[in-house]
Amino acid sequence: MSQTSEPQPKISLAQSSPTVGALRERDGALEWSGRQETVRIEPWGPDAVRVRARLGGPVLQDLPGALLPEAPGADGAVKIESGRGRVTVGSLTAEIDAEGLVRFLRTDDGGELLAEERAHFWWPGPRLYTAVGGGHHRLEQRFAAYDDERLYGLGQHQHGRLDQKGLVVDLVQRNAEVAVPVLTSSRGYTLLWNNPAIGRVELAYNGTRWVADSARQIDYWITAGDPAAGQRRYSAVTGRTPMLPEWAAGFWQSKLRYRTQEELLEVAREYRRRGLPLSAIVCDFFHWTHLGEWRFDPKEWPDPAAMVRELEELGVKLVVSVWPSVSPLSENHPVMEQRGLFIGTQYGPLAHADWPDKEVASTVQVAFYDATNPEAREFVWSRVKENYLDPYGITAFWLDACEPELKPGFPENLRYWAGPGLEVGNLYPAENSRAFHEGLLAAGEREVITLNRSAWAGSQRHGAALWSGDIGTDFATLRRQIAAGLNTSLSGIPWWNTDIGGFHGGDPQDAAYREVMVRWFQFGALSPLMRLHGFREPGMPLGPRMTGGPNEVWAYGEEAGAVLERYLRLRERLRPYVLEVMREAHEEGLPVMRPLFLEFPGDGACWSVDDAYLLGRDLLVAPVLEAGATDRTVYLPEGARWTDAWTGAVYEGGGAVTVDAPLERIPLFLRDGAVLPVREQ
Repeated sequence: MSQTSEPQPKISLAQSSPTVGALRERDGALEWSGRQETVRIEPWGPDAVRVRARLGGPVLQDLPGALLPEAPGADGAVKIESGRGRVTVGSLTAEIDAEGLVRFLRTDDGGELLAEERAHFWWPGPRLYTAVGGGHHRLEQRFAAYDDERLYGLGQHQHGRLDQKGLVVDLVQRNAEVAVPVLTSSRGYTLLWNNPAIGRVELAYNGTRWVADSARQIDYWITAGDPAAGQRRYSAVTGRTPMLPEWAAGFWQSKLRYRTQEELLEVAREYRRRGLPLSAIVCDFFHWTHLGEWRFDPKEWPDPAAMVRELEELGVKLVVSVWPSVSPLSENHPVMEQRGLFIGTQYGPLAHADWPDKEVASTVQVAFYDATNPEAREFVWSRVKENYLDPYGITAFWLDACEPELKPGFPENLRYWAGPGLEVGNLYPAENSRAFHEGLLAAGEREVITLNRSAWAGSQRHGAALWSGDIGTDFATLRRQIAAGLNTSLSGIPWWNTDIGGFHGGDPQDAAYREVMVRWFQFGALSPLMRLHGFREPGMPLGPRMTGGPNEVWAYGEEAGAVLERYLRLRERLRPYVLEVMREAHEEGLPVMRPLFLEFPGDGACWSVDDAYLLGRDLLVAPVLEAGATDRTVYLPEGARWTDAWTGAVYEGGGAVTVDAPLERIPLFLRDGAVLPVREQ
């Protein structure tokens, strides 16, 4: 008696040994297995799926990643027929064929959003696993390239490009280079590479390739929709930012560095004497007894309680710098070493960096606490709580050098609690901010913000603000910050800022630099967070006694200073609007600093505007980015009417306009009759 067999799916005979895998539905997900590989596609929130692939067994659960433990609810349907499987979740359909190739389609019309692509008809396929030992592989995930595609996100980088198509971007944390592996595409999808491994992404014209140097499985998440929908979905699965504390929407004063309690207080008093708004002032590094003791040096900060009280009376919040590094001279070093709370190495001593400390003439080799270790996070927070929060009520912290800033930077030699350095190295800054977020919440605080020099996917849910690192002080650097901020915003991190004026140098007595400062200050006043910082000339060598030149608004001369004061007051008038936009970030996951195409995706010209942005929905900001400029050409998006916030002139969108931009003016435009207090009454 003969049996009717299922028709065999068509496969590629070009391969030397084609694979016909098995398809099955399992727990609401679709699984394909063949040649010892398992691919699992499952609904992961509305209009989204998560894809995991592993060689040598079923997919692993609970590996380090950015996704929240529980997926948002979504109605998904799995269908298997004719050797092909489909998972449909709202507007996204994921399809896998008999040979294991995955495609993502628009559900409504079947149009292709993204598809895997083989590197070669014979070998390798779209997913490559190269064994590196211990069950880990060098992983490669290949997708097709599309000629008309534009790609945005990937965190914060200093290459100056908004559209990153054609670039190779390292997935590794460095000062001013922040790896957040999420991409928004002009084709209508947003994709998270849910893997903290060191690697890179190649956005080439002949294909896209994600690479993890050493990991155990491929893991990514994808959603369909325009950029705004993508941001809503992405923030829902990685965690939305808390509501910004009201004080943090104002002006932050900082420099490298105020060396004593009296010096810092005198700056705050001078702002009050001049009648200038000031919300926060920063106590920078070397305020400690020893690096890694996380407490004030009583010789320079004799009465922190009195300092905090006076600042509170002035309406100013104190922000204190906390580093993840621990000097061997610190009282905490022996106990942390014995308890295994430091980052280890595969070969050699503990991970370290050479760094100056007090009471020694030369540098010492400082260790770094392991932020991926829950016990280490708890220990560091206990010291911070005991030395800052409990006695003085300090709740705002600047988490500097949190990449971490190791020397030399060889992640393959690092050993974290969460795994080998190559597998989990990008996770560190997010876990560092988590220590403070969880600690402050446990202490009863409900308004949490930390200022971070690095971040990873999901950092925003820990109340982490990001700044653009130790950058230059010229117009070219200022120009690059626009793209850096917009790509950060499209990476799920709405709290972002720069060192106004840049970091490395800048002479307050130099007329050329004063112009840079004025234009940068205008940009800073219209950024999500506004913070003045830098290592101004004349500087000093790195060490416990170092400081830089003056960096207060009155330090830049009468003419420039008057403009800076004007924008301090503008920021203060706009604070209610800024907080409204911050509420959108908290509740909906929309960024504060928005590329024009986020609000106007149907205007093709908006996708290439990289020198202007929207602050929230209603305010278009066009910073002046060239020395000596007195006018500015600005593209106004189609589909809205735009009012020059300074002159009241009205323009129909869909073209460029040239407006006056003397030194005291940054071009600003209001959307569709929006009323904001830009001009002084």
